[in-house]
Amino acid sequence: MSAEKTAALWDDGTSSRRLADALSEVEISASDFRGETTLIVPVDALLDVMAFLRDDPECSYDFLTDVTAVHWPADAEPFEVVYHLYSFERNTRLRVKTRLGPEPKLPSVVELWPGANWLERECYDMFGVTFEGHPDLRRILMPDDFEGWPLRKEFPLKC
Repeated sequence: MSAEKTAALWDDGTSSRRLADALSEVEISASDFRGETTLIVPVDALLDVMAFLRDDPECSYDFLTDVTAVHWPADAEPFEVVYHLYSFERNTRLRVKTRLGPEPKLPSVVELWPGANWLERECYDMFGVTFEGHPDLRRILMPDDFEGWPLRKEFPLKC
């Protein structure tokens, strides 16, 4: 990823350039819609990007607001995991997305943000997304013996 390409897509000045320089081998795309910036990151680079966004003093995204998923069953990579970050120091928000295949697995960010523990458990419970390295990945909302993932599009609805 070139610094110019990322800076043009994520126009906040130095943080986008620093991210592009620090992780030059990673293909990151960005978009801006109504002032909300979204980075799309490959799953194999997710932890490096998230650690950079948290630890770099120009970024300082020190709070993980939410983790959720979206199910797009017609796509080759039908799952999208979405992270919402916030920087108290800069009073800015950032959304980070990654796409996953039909058996959704990705690394846990609990080591970076301990508050991700229950957020990842909810995402697992509702979508069946496995967060590898999670300290206690089990159901949090549904009963332990519940079968299926209620927020997946193919989950049967009963009236």
